[in-house]
Amino acid sequence: MDCPVCKNAMITLELEDVEIDYCTDCDGIWLDAGELELLLGEQGKARHLIDSFKVDPGSSERVRTCPICDKKMQKIVVGSAAPTLLIDKCRRGDGLWFDKGELHEIFDRAQLDRGNRIQTLLKDMFGHSHGQG
Repeated sequence: MDCPVCKNAMITLELEDVEIDYCTDCDGIWLDAGELELLLGEQGKARHLIDSFKVDPGSSERVRTCPICDKKMQKIVVGSAAPTLLIDKCRRGDGLWFDKGELHEIFDRAQLDRGNRIQTLLKDMFGHSHGQG
């Protein structure tokens, strides 16, 4: 699978029994449909977060194409906290794209990942912090 940003091949890694596709060039992460919910773990909070996703039709961010169906993805506003966090979502529901630091930001905003379990796994997996930077 190719990165929707760099167009380079991504590597597949397993994190908590969830396969994630990771771009070693831009540090972006692709999660197939349903994998974010699995990573978030706490089903009630996960559902609340995902239900908060709203399409941002006026976004000025560059439109990306889905690495699975090759169709243009939608820009999605996550939650209502400032600053605005935009992620990319396949219109057909194939999955979600997270630029560097966005997945970390979602865990922080949702107050999920108690004890930073997933953040620690990401750090161990990639050998560095996957936060902003």
